[in-house]
Amino acid sequence: MGRVFLVELDGKYYRCKFCESPLALADDILSRSFNCRQGRAYLFENASVTVMFEFILFYRVNVTVGPEEDRLMMSGVHTVADIFCCGCGQLLGWKYMEAREKHQKYKEGKVVLERWRINEDSNEEFNADARRNLGDQEYP
Repeated sequence: MGRVFLVELDGKYYRCKFCESPLALADDILSRSFNCRQGRAYLFENASVTVMFEFILFYRVNVTVGPEEDRLMMSGVHTVADIFCCGCGQLLGWKYMEAREKHQKYKEGKVVLERWRINEDSNEEFNADARRNLGDQEYP
């Protein structure tokens, strides 16, 4: 099978809840109000996918793609492929390969990551000199 090399992401990103692998940039989110059967999910743009030698390679996203299948979703029947984490193999969501209905065509090529399976990375630096919010009389 070979050795797995994970791609690091710059900026704010989402990571696998189970193994902490970086998955997708926050800038690539199209919708935070997406829903799935298990609850909330995020719809991501997937403009950085290339097909090469019958493999789908995701740049900036450390995932593997399962086989395509027709699935009855909340919005109708779609051809989808499950998305798995490269680091731990955990199911993360799915990719819309084909939509049957015209008003659902915008989903084609997009990726859905289920909210409960991912964490948002916080790259914020904290000020070590910050003081608790105390009244002025408590400062010398």
